[in-house]
Amino acid sequence: MTTVLVAGGAGYIGSHVCKALAEAGDTPVCYDTLEKGHEWAVKWGSLERGDVGDAVRLDEVLSRHRPQAVIHLAGYIEVGESVRQPERYLRNNAAKTDTLIEAALRHGIEAFVFSSSCAVYGLPQMEFLAETHPIAPISPYAESKAHVERALAAAAGRGLRSASLRYFNAAGADPGGAIGEAHDPETHLMPLAVDAALGFGPAVTLLGTDYPTPDGSCIRDFVHVNDLANAHLRAIDWLRRSGGSSRHEAFNLGSGTGYSVRQVLAETGRIAGRLVPHAVGPRRPGDSPKLVGDIAKARRELGWTPKRDLAAQVEDTLRWRRMMPRQSSSGPEESEPQRQRT
Repeated sequence: MTTVLVAGGAGYIGSHVCKALAEAGDTPVCYDTLEKGHEWAVKWGSLERGDVGDAVRLDEVLSRHRPQAVIHLAGYIEVGESVRQPERYLRNNAAKTDTLIEAALRHGIEAFVFSSSCAVYGLPQMEFLAETHPIAPISPYAESKAHVERALAAAAGRGLRSASLRYFNAAGADPGGAIGEAHDPETHLMPLAVDAALGFGPAVTLLGTDYPTPDGSCIRDFVHVNDLANAHLRAIDWLRRSGGSSRHEAFNLGSGTGYSVRQVLAETGRIAGRLVPHAVGPRRPGDSPKLVGDIAKARRELGWTPKRDLAAQVEDTLRWRRMMPRQSSSGPEESEPQRQRT
């Protein structure tokens, strides 16, 4: 049994990671400010409120729980917002993570897994992005991720074994409906498309339809959140098996298949049984036309293979958005009125 500190464990991906850890017989400890996460999502393991930039609080929590591993998913995630507020992103995502890395070194953490992003590649120079692609971020969000990867590579020389998992587009929800995506405001395509189809939210805005792609919309690689969670567990095992050697490695986590925004809207409409209302807007600063991952390294080294395809991602998102807790003046409550509208 392994005790794992999950920074950002009350968030979308973090809560699924905590669930996967618990189901594997490990002990997750959720470390979260709850600025973006949700207390109702902490269903597996204890909750320790704290900021990854607070060295004193980190020392308290690490000393109390004595985890063998850290999974770091805490951070701001909106590319467009990062362009408008670059210093905020670099401070919160990059500088604060430096504090977490130092804490991990002080406490002899055996494995450190970082939630990175395919955004570090910038404008793609190959059809399928491999880990050997140049790192060339084109947004402050992406630069904050690249900064942490560099910091972890440097920390390997001081004894920290780490892996950066370069996510493509996380999608879907727990198939049992216990947890799922609940950002405020929501900015990700799939939940926005589902909400629009179900009448829970406004029409989806296509952020640019003049990209050099077959239908003019961006192409992205979507990977189910449960598959992502499983990869974190495999990364911890892989790092702990590395024995005395300190290293930092990066792994792409995607499906290896690209779908355009228009294709996702069409698939959502097909599964929901109703069209997804949408409008056309301008491009979003910092977006690449196409991001599709080469996941051969994760298959080979981690033994990881994604299981749930785009249709399953849409189906799980539909189920979750019908039943997810929604904010009221007194806090989260179940969305019975929304369920009746379906």
